[in-house]
Amino acid sequence: MMYFSVDFLTPTHQFEGKEKPISKGRMSVAELRQRLKHALEITQTASEVAMAHFRRPLDIETKSDESPVTIADKATESAIREGLLHHYPHDAIFGEEFGKTGIAEDMWIIDPIDGTRSFITGLPLFGMLLGYVVQGVPEMGIIRMPALNEVYAGGHDIPSTCNGNAIKTSTCTSLSAARLFINEGDKLAQRETAVFNRLIAAGNLRRMAADCYPHALVASGHADAVVDFDLQPYDYLPVSAVVEAAGGMMTDWQGNRLTMESDGRTLTAATPHLHADLLEIVNG
Repeated sequence: MMYFSVDFLTPTHQFEGKEKPISKGRMSVAELRQRLKHALEITQTASEVAMAHFRRPLDIETKSDESPVTIADKATESAIREGLLHHYPHDAIFGEEFGKTGIAEDMWIIDPIDGTRSFITGLPLFGMLLGYVVQGVPEMGIIRMPALNEVYAGGHDIPSTCNGNAIKTSTCTSLSAARLFINEGDKLAQRETAVFNRLIAAGNLRRMAADCYPHALVASGHADAVVDFDLQPYDYLPVSAVVEAAGGMMTDWQGNRLTMESDGRTLTAATPHLHADLLEIVNG
């Protein structure tokens, strides 16, 4: 498979002052389903790239935000970009490793390996995220778990599925009864200590976790809520499309819809009543 190099990609700033980004507006369900079909095929191919590097020796670099990156992250994103540009050569793309290319306001958004720390330690709970954002709103998303052979997908007027089977969130309406995931607990303990202390005493069952899989488990009804922290748009926008298409809610800590400008603190809940409980606990 041929990969794009960083040098091939055209940075967005080259277009500043020359053309105004455009939006296609909301597309038909048929067109969105076609895009989802292509996206599933593209991520399936890209998952083979990721798995070719999994549990093998890797050189690890450290990015400016102190997060790790490997050749697997870069090669996987390149494979996804190659597939997207084959089907949609004029679309904008925003990815974790290579940034934004193209000038359209509507864009594909990629996290090639969500959970690089899991990946480099051999933990099979890393994911692959791909979404399509229209006028700032995620219209569809994919959560693929390459090492688990699971793929979650859904979007606007496209009910969520796992491996092609329909899924939906639970009916849990109270935090006291909830199966709660606390993501990025180490960061929360250091930077949101009061919130962390309230969370570790909340819920009927608590698990410390990270990355996208807990959100997929809420979408499929196996868990009820996730409190997450310090995320980027490529971490939460594809995931939110899947969660919402399964009947759940995913917002920031103030209850606002997630956008490219959100601050990276998110709440995922199976039901509105449970979401209200989460808002109360994180806001004291």
